Amino acid sequence: MRLDILTLFPNMMTMFFEESILKRAQKKGLVEVVFHDLHDYSLTRYGSVDDYPYGGGAGMVMAVEPIANCIEELQGERDYDDIIYTAPDGELLSQPLANQLSLAENLMVLCGHYKGVDERIREHFITREISIGDYVLTGGELAVAVICDAVVRLVPGVLGDEQSALADSFQDGLVAPPEYTRPPEFRGWKVPEVLLSGNHAKIEQWRMEEALKRTQERRPELLKKREEL
Repeated sequence: MRLDILTLFPNMMTMFFEESILKRAQKKGLVEVVFHDLHDYSLTRYGSVDDYPYGGGAGMVMAVEPIANCIEELQGERDYDDIIYTAPDGELLSQPLANQLSLAENLMVLCGHYKGVDERIREHFITREISIGDYVLTGGELAVAVICDAVVRLVPGVLGDEQSALADSFQDGLVAPPEYTRPPEFRGWKVPEVLLSGNHAKIEQWRMEEALKRTQERRPELLKKREEL
């Protein structure tokens, strides 16, 4: 998979991709991440990337020219499965969406900023808009990092244990059950006996019951969605 990330602040972005799973994915050659500084595509001598909105009002808008120039240059080099824009009114990021995007070969992701981008970019270039929640961030860089992390870990071969991703929360429409590790007793707090029994059938049954119980207690709306599928 190749990820082309369009941003006003590439230095802010790189640190997210230099640790943990995102770093290992690149080291294995399974994912290539390329950052593109939109200032480099500006038509002004000062590298301007924003301007005042037509019609007045507070704030600035990301200009159409630098973004269009960058997107078209990249499109001339390869085909993209999706060109993604991070927007508060976009499709909410979910595990099924992350699963779908993990199958892509080439993704381009535009980090929003200020009051957003010139609407013509959204109308003529963007193929998918994604939100990570009903709140506003200073810029889309954090949202893009979240999206990329959720997607990259699902690329085949990235995780050492492929079954680990399949057991994540939300993969089956439920939150994950409680997890324990050694020691079996700490300060009088004991690990459930069934997990120490070695009976895998009973362990899986316990995990499913606990996942259902925890989902009902903490995210009951997920059970409703699960029933509708």
